[in-house]
Amino acid sequence: MNYYELLIDLHKRNDRQGPGSDALTKVAIQLSGLKDIQSNKKLQIADIGCGTGASTLILAEELKAQITAVDLFPDFLKILQEKAAEKNLEDNITTLTCSMATLPFATHSLDAIWSEGAIYNMGFAEGVSYFKQFLKDDGILAVSEISWLTSKRPDELTSYWNKEYPQIARPSEKIKIMEDEGFTLMGYFPLPKICWTENYYALLQEKFKNFLSQHSSNDAQSIVDAEIKEIDLYRKYHKYYSYGFYIAQFKNC
Repeated sequence: MNYYELLIDLHKRNDRQGPGSDALTKVAIQLSGLKDIQSNKKLQIADIGCGTGASTLILAEELKAQITAVDLFPDFLKILQEKAAEKNLEDNITTLTCSMATLPFATHSLDAIWSEGAIYNMGFAEGVSYFKQFLKDDGILAVSEISWLTSKRPDELTSYWNKEYPQIARPSEKIKIMEDEGFTLMGYFPLPKICWTENYYALLQEKFKNFLSQHSSNDAQSIVDAEIKEIDLYRKYHKYYSYGFYIAQFKNC
């Protein structure tokens, strides 16, 4: 297996491939106003970077919408398809293997774009600017994005995240980016500690031993070492950063 195949193998059996929770996906849905939209047609929603589909399934259940679940990795989408069938949601969910940078949707065709913990792959500013073309007027963009919780923080933490993701910033800066692109903020909240520790890291750590026993390579060990470093950093500095959930409405002026 190459490096990316190993990374997929480690993460694909987790319910989530990043911090989050079903309950907070539902909170974001409430803040979005999507439940209040009256229409004879199903809402058209794209879940970008959906992984194995934790948010996709919630969107389908809560909104009875037509969801296009987009991810670059077919292994993730295969698991999503299995979960959708188990929940009798396969008629509501279509999977699409595609880069988020080359989406095939028609202009102004979507009622909402959802992306939990994935927009960083493009960069927040680039993603917001790119995604808006696919939204209908008054369409919703809901994304979770790593963000600072404080104006000051330890140098070790700042140095790490500036290297890993230079677009990490405070929520006010993220919101300004959205507003400059024509969005009106409908809601924001930071993910609490449990979304990282119990819902993501603890489940990931349980897989390290078996993963390394199956893949005795330098790449496999480096992946685990990197995950351990990130986990230790979060435990040490969790008061300073988290994912922020940003929900905004597009106004095509």
